[in-house]
Amino acid sequence: MARPTSCPSQTSSRKSYHAAHLYVIFGVVSGLYHREFTKLHGFGGRTQLALVHTHLLALGMLAFLVVLALDKLFEPSGAGLFTAFFWVYNAGVVLSVAMMFVHGSQTLLGRPVPVEVSLAAGLGHILLTAGLVLLFVLIGRRLKELAPARGPKAAAPVPDHDARVLR
Repeated sequence: MARPTSCPSQTSSRKSYHAAHLYVIFGVVSGLYHREFTKLHGFGGRTQLALVHTHLLALGMLAFLVVLALDKLFEPSGAGLFTAFFWVYNAGVVLSVAMMFVHGSQTLLGRPVPVEVSLAAGLGHILLTAGLVLLFVLIGRRLKELAPARGPKAAAPVPDHDARVLR
């Protein structure tokens, strides 16, 4: 039996689902890494490692679950711009979180953090911002496409309840 082909919107929705799923896995693992690595080294201070867990869950899992819900309402994933959003945003999350991971691990080990880590983290934040701009452009376009044609508003028919009483 032939397998039905899926439309681009369904494929993109599955991408969002899988991205959210991967981010929850990496978020939980990063929390475990932070806890065990700090215990192993007897470190009681603060590092950026503590933030990796929440950033993966918020910017990754929650963001893609929201995109998945928005896709059900507005179907932005049917547009070609969705692929650009998906990859730019993911690159921003991964780069930003990876640099937090490197910065936190270096701090925990008592090593200096190279300036390139901050530069790469800045680039990650720029990519995150660009991804969010693309998402808002997509949603805005879909809202315009779904809006009814503008024209003179037709008066809604008023039920004639009083006519029954007067008869």
